[in-house]
Amino acid sequence: MSRREDSATAKQANLPRTRVSIVRAENYNVDEIRDAVRMGIELIGGLDKVIKPGNRVFVKINHLPPASLPERGIVTHPIFAEAVVELLKEAGANITVGDDIEAGPGDRFAISGFRQMCQRASVRLVNLREGGFVATEDEGRLIEPIYVSRIALEADVIVNLPKLKTHSLTILTGGVKNMYGTIPASLRHRYHRDFINIDDFSLMLTDIFAVVRPQLTIMDGIVSMECEGPAGGNLRQTNIILAGQDAVALDTVATSIIGLNPEDIGTIRHCNERGLGVGCLDAIEVTGASIGSVAVPDFQPSSASTRWLTVRMSKPLPSRIMRFVMRQTVVQPRVAVSQCTGCEECAKICPTGAATIVNEIATINKAKCIQCMCCHEACRYNAIVLRRSLVGNTLYWLVKIARKILRR
Repeated sequence: MSRREDSATAKQANLPRTRVSIVRAENYNVDEIRDAVRMGIELIGGLDKVIKPGNRVFVKINHLPPASLPERGIVTHPIFAEAVVELLKEAGANITVGDDIEAGPGDRFAISGFRQMCQRASVRLVNLREGGFVATEDEGRLIEPIYVSRIALEADVIVNLPKLKTHSLTILTGGVKNMYGTIPASLRHRYHRDFINIDDFSLMLTDIFAVVRPQLTIMDGIVSMECEGPAGGNLRQTNIILAGQDAVALDTVATSIIGLNPEDIGTIRHCNERGLGVGCLDAIEVTGASIGSVAVPDFQPSSASTRWLTVRMSKPLPSRIMRFVMRQTVVQPRVAVSQCTGCEECAKICPTGAATIVNEIATINKAKCIQCMCCHEACRYNAIVLRRSLVGNTLYWLVKIARKILRR
């Protein structure tokens, strides 16, 4: 256990209820967002509580590779980030904006609009690999040593700007998972291969979060992504901005808004257990709009989520039957040939070599595939789709029907 976790655990019992604010915002207008973010930060105690003049502030955006236009809802919207940056400048911060981005054709920051935004705001924009990565002294539960961006570690304050999206592996992409981008891309690929189990993968993310914890998290939930996130899902107008000093608490509130159980999110559960944040809704003070007033109960999770298997029964199914159901209903990435452009992004990111390009079309070797969903995350042409077998799909719908009947 790291020194930071020991300290967090010791202090948690004495801390007052953590605050998370919810503020409405209708569109990506920089003036409207700036006012909404200002209100949200004031509701949790004010920016001067977090940032002092002259502080080196690293703004961690969510910038998935390969780059995509902001209108696709995959990256933190640059206009959202611009509004936050303007407030940070008012506070006298020395600002660096960035994420770790793999090399590729063209200026990927320009494609997403962040290059232009940072030029307008006159702030530094970096690819984290430019500053290098260092091994920390912290010991993780699964990974050691933990390599983290030097730029992030040397910042006085980290401001975390995640996007509200589903995720085909971890169910939610939020404040905790956004810190995954502070480690080298080569390790991210390796960890996808090494930690196939979803709970282990979430525990690994918690190890990283324990080392590089943001002091302020502000979530872009104006336009969110449901279904097959974090890159191939459907856009959903949710019109909210969340702010809090505790990224775990913020993820807990966000999860509750979209109708999911925070206990089902591995990163929230592990962080709460390790004293890295508050993962219990009853221990969080929600300010501004209420969860009920902005709730989206029909928000659709990824089809890869196993949450639908939860059925109220007087007697649980035998473990051998549950294992059979789980094996049959796991989703597998498949190639939609008509959509594939042969861009090779899936092959570049696949940690096992299962994804390759044959005759300018992607193909996935089922024997090598570990269902890490990296190819699905990387594809910008909706050419990697998630599918179950015929038996699995039948079981999926039977269980969903059973859930509806049992809820009556």
